[in-house]
Amino acid sequence: MALAHPPDGTPPHTSVAEPGPELALAPPHHRRTAAPPAAELAVVVVNFCQWKNTARLVRQLRRSVAVRSGAAEIRIVDNGSPAHPLAARVDRLRGVSVRRFDRNLGFAAAVNRGCRLAAGPWVLLLNPDVTVPDGFLDDVLARLAKSDVSSEVGVIGFRLLNRDGTPQPSAGPFPTFARTLAGLFLPRARRKCQANHGDARREVEWATGGCLLVRRECFEQLGGLDESFFLYYEDVDFCRRAAASGWAVWFDPSLEVTHHWPLHARPVPPPLRLITRHALLTYARRHWPRWQSRALNGVVWAEAGVRQLWAAARGRTVAARCFGHLRKLVADVAGGRDDEAADRIRFAAGFLHPIAAEQDGRTS
Repeated sequence: MALAHPPDGTPPHTSVAEPGPELALAPPHHRRTAAPPAAELAVVVVNFCQWKNTARLVRQLRRSVAVRSGAAEIRIVDNGSPAHPLAARVDRLRGVSVRRFDRNLGFAAAVNRGCRLAAGPWVLLLNPDVTVPDGFLDDVLARLAKSDVSSEVGVIGFRLLNRDGTPQPSAGPFPTFARTLAGLFLPRARRKCQANHGDARREVEWATGGCLLVRRECFEQLGGLDESFFLYYEDVDFCRRAAASGWAVWFDPSLEVTHHWPLHARPVPPPLRLITRHALLTYARRHWPRWQSRALNGVVWAEAGVRQLWAAARGRTVAARCFGHLRKLVADVAGGRDDEAADRIRFAAGFLHPIAAEQDGRTS
């Protein structure tokens, strides 16, 4: 099931800008043509209504020699955001390209398209709401050059930090039915991920997609991220499929980035909750025994019913509609009605613009 494929025959629109002075070309008879060096690393950033954050992240990434030398390239994929002047400015920068789509394809689908446009043996996925230190991409390439990164390593997650510098949970064991139920009694930060203390590199079951380094061979062998996931759990699913195919998944704390707005640190409005619950239900259907997936369906259906009644009692019409759609979504997922489920995801995605825009410009 792919929830986010663009309609057949509807080409995406691409931001096009005249080259600035730094990119101006000399007349043909005054210059020699030479093929640019092949990039060793492609950075893919999916932007959605966060152009200020994205532009700031691009500026930080360009403080690496790797970008100036052509060893690293930056690919921005915009997922149907409203027009913004920063889009054209970012697209003019050397080593950066912007690809814009007319609608929200979903995170997994946007990542897959960005990776197809990029070159190089490694792809680094970064969220717009992260900040990185100067020379970060140089450090990434230096880490890859070390002898312990064998050909079996397919995925590497780096350490994420909170805004106050404390470690942010960013890797963990695969979700199970028992862990999911137990997580209802834990703080939100510990329901899906675990805090990763210590400085030793180690194998993990999965690492978050907010800062995830993936070997292109692994990515292509698995067919990229599963586009059945509109948002969330696509990283867990990918790591699980990678491990099943013989690839090693690492957590490497030697490199750090700050992640400003993880899901567990902010409110979850009803439209976003519908999308996250769909991701969990999809993951369960893919990877859990049938009886456990069905049991989860019942839990989510009951939860949605309680929330719907509470929202209606408080006069929150949109919230009540979202939770009503969530109850129907449970039935759609259980019955394999993928088209109907996709319609409900599109309904919820229509409310995401202000939710995402609220975080824009709030990184540093």
